[in-house]
Amino acid sequence: MAVPEFQTLMLPLLKIAGDDGEHRLSEAIEALAVQFRLSDDDRRELLPSGRQAKFDNRVGWARTYLKKAGLLESTERGKFRIAERGRQALGGNPTSIDIRFLRQFPEFVEFQKATKREAEPEESGQTPEETLEFAYQSLTRALAQDLLERVRACSPGFFEKLVVDLLVKMGYGGTLKDAGQAVGQSGDGGIDGIIKEDKLGLDVVYIQAKRWEATVGRPTVQAFAGSLEGQRARKGVLITTSQFSPDAKDYVTRIEKKIVLIDGEQLAQLMIDHGVGVTEVVSYPVKKVDIDYFGDA
Repeated sequence: MAVPEFQTLMLPLLKIAGDDGEHRLSEAIEALAVQFRLSDDDRRELLPSGRQAKFDNRVGWARTYLKKAGLLESTERGKFRIAERGRQALGGNPTSIDIRFLRQFPEFVEFQKATKREAEPEESGQTPEETLEFAYQSLTRALAQDLLERVRACSPGFFEKLVVDLLVKMGYGGTLKDAGQAVGQSGDGGIDGIIKEDKLGLDVVYIQAKRWEATVGRPTVQAFAGSLEGQRARKGVLITTSQFSPDAKDYVTRIEKKIVLIDGEQLAQLMIDHGVGVTEVVSYPVKKVDIDYFGDA
């Protein structure tokens, strides 16, 4: 039997989660492989990159789409389970779940808009390079959302380590040892401390991180600015896993202190850009004819 399309896998995957238990993706892959009676050859079939099994990849994307539509949700243990919306969907006894079915949910529509893939390349007039770029952006956005979900579910101690790792990768704090000594006072769901702005320690930056779900408002940012005054610090970075209110963003533009606000979306993108918590699966070098080489032809 050929490897099923990922849309074909969405309803069976949701039904597996319908037992209200927590499930790992690897467990779901095995269960679906049995359900679809895939042969060993089917399981070994790889993507064109040769780096991942096609079936595993499609189950992963089926899970991603169900999560974006709010039918599945992540748990703190790196697993997933059915959401209340998923139970309601199963209660309607659907014969299948595909992209058209998921478009009834606003969150999924927003996800599709964010990927900028509402039309196929042939219909939108995109060049092959544009198609490749849009595909890359789509994968990156999905990765950023998955990263943010995992960050929000991690422990305060792990979040503390993550922030230190990221700041060092960005060039702050000198070494991990230096940064770990400067930033490491566990607080109310985040971390607080002072870190070197450069490897020589010519200036320092005050760091505060909030592993929150709720929007960070002006009072929190204003209190952070006050703490900078108490530390005689001129610069600060406030990181949150949620977002900042418009009032909070406006406030930092009107004060003397230099405060940079990093919300959850930016945090995830910085992690991707600096290789924190992510690993490269495959790369596709895009080449063109070297005109100089043929200059004397």
